[in-house]
Amino acid sequence: MAGAQIRKLFTVIEETHREAGRAIAPATRKAAAIAVIANPSVGTFDPQLETLMAIGEELGDLLGRRAVAALGIAPGKAESYGKAAIVGEDGELEHAAAILHPRLGKPLRAAVEKGAALVPSSKKRGGLGTAIDVPLGHKDAAFVRSHFDAMEIRVHDAPRRDEIVVAVVVTDSGRPLPRIGGLTVDQIEGKDGLR
Repeated sequence: MAGAQIRKLFTVIEETHREAGRAIAPATRKAAAIAVIANPSVGTFDPQLETLMAIGEELGDLLGRRAVAALGIAPGKAESYGKAAIVGEDGELEHAAAILHPRLGKPLRAAVEKGAALVPSSKKRGGLGTAIDVPLGHKDAAFVRSHFDAMEIRVHDAPRRDEIVVAVVVTDSGRPLPRIGGLTVDQIEGKDGLR
């Protein structure tokens, strides 16, 4: 079985140094690792979508490791994560689901060490330059409100009609200046993915 046919790889880092007129030290950081791939299921109705599921597993590893490396941190220092996909117009929304859901999570969790919480996700269909918000949540405890966030990504020349843009985002922090209460990072038990 052939792997992903990758046309482009991108890595983008977003750092916030000031918020509400205040210095953020250390800066909050998010890294997006993005792949533009050929959609192998275009033009056919594939009842199993096995090829796309296998590609999801491959990209979970590749993009997860690239995002962690971009932050320059040890895998265990990653705090939150998320995933998203944009399918070109000749594909189906289910093609994005096949990449994102059955198998991408396990290698992504390995790339960030642990990852007890569900990986937040989003998907859509679009053309060249379509933007998507990659939702974020704490990797070990979904109830940590300081890590409810997102990172917008877009690729200026993708997805083409027969392509899929796949993104993984990893952070080393929560939002700058969080103050809406709830479970804090130092209170995480990490047993059930929620607390």
